Formats: sequence, structure tokens, C-alpha cells
Amino acid sequence: MAAARGRVEPAPRRVRGFRGAELIFDTTSARYVWEVPYYPQYFVPLSDVRADVLREGLPGMRVFDDGDFAGLVRFRWDTLNWFEEDEPIYGHPRNPYVRVDALRSHRHVQVALNGETLAETRCPVLLFETGLPTRYYIDRTAVDFECLEPSTTQTLCPYKGVTSRYWSVRIANTLVADLAWSYETPLPAVASIANMVAFYNEKVDITVDGVELPRPATHFS
Repeated sequence: MAAARGRVEPAPRRVRGFRGAELIFDTTSARYVWEVPYYPQYFVPLSDVRADVLREGLPGMRVFDDGDFAGLVRFRWDTLNWFEEDEPIYGHPRNPYVRVDALRSHRHVQVALNGETLAETRCPVLLFETGLPTRYYIDRTAVDFECLEPSTTQTLCPYKGVTSRYWSVRIANTLVADLAWSYETPLPAVASIANMVAFYNEKVDITVDGVELPRPATHFS
């Protein structure tokens, strides 16, 4: 779900930020602030931030003295390790209006690029994430790794975790970067995608039960 920039809502979770092993803040009164449409940032009350941190500051930290965010602090995400309750979060806060489900299926899924089959399975795991196209996770034994080349890319997702591997696809003399990825140890809510491979629907041709799907237009296109 996209939200208007500047939207503010209370965050009903305990949120903590650490720099290494050092606790920087601990709050149950954080605010969700949508600076971009698709996910919020956490703004933290001044009273829940360590006094010496407020005096000395951190890179990218901003303290709001007036306006709609008066009395709140914004931390640059990559300067801290973040936790919701006792669970680490990656990349950005989870959007409270996004749901992610990973469901086992027996649908016939084929993945191709420029007429070359990259994967084919009848036992995928379908991952449904609000606002994004269905992702088809495929067992590695059903993927043609002859066409795939490992990449050093790594991405973070607050719903799935940290990717363990990306692959680019080479067909003939053409290399298309970072078309596929995998999570070795995804977050528990989507544990069924562990070690499986997914491809960007936006960049490959996916056929499900004999019907070729149109390539969706998203920010990954």
C-alpha cells in the first residue's frame, strides 16, 4: 500500500536501535513517518534517546525542534542495528499495511528469457507481498544454472531477510545483471522459501499453467 508523504502514525511495537553492542534508544512510542510512499521510517521521541547521543550526535541524525515532528529524532537507517521487539529488521521498517504470505503450490511455472528456459517446476512456493507481483520461488534442482552467473549483489528486506545469493543471466553473449536471488535463512514467516530461487517477473517471461504472464511495471523494472 502506498501512503501520502508525511503521513504519521503511532508504532505500537517496542523499537530499539544499537550501534554495535551499544544501546542508542529504546522506545515504545515511536512514530511511523512515510517519507516515501511504500514504507515508513521510524521517528523516536527525544525522551527515549540517550542524553549523550543527543549531545554528541550520530552521522545523519536529525533532531526536530518545531513543526509536525517537534520532539522527535530521525536516525539514518544504516548507522544502527534495529529491532522490533526482539526481532532484527532489515532495510527499513515493515509497513503495517503490507502482508507477506509464502504458500506451497502445484502450479506449473516456467521461467524463460529470450526463448531460453531458465527454470521449470510443478512445486513452486508462491510469495504474495502487498503491492508487488507474485514471486515464484523454485527449487534449485529445477533451475538451469548453466545460464546463471553468481553476482556479488546483496539486498535487505524487512519481510524476508538478507539475500544469500544473486545471479545474473547470460544467454549467448548477453549478460543481464541480477535477475535471480535466493535466501538461505529467510525470516521465520517465510521459511518455506529457504534455498529456493526467484526471478524478477519484470525482467523475464513467466508462464503459469500454460498462460504467459505480462511483465509487470514496478520500481524493479
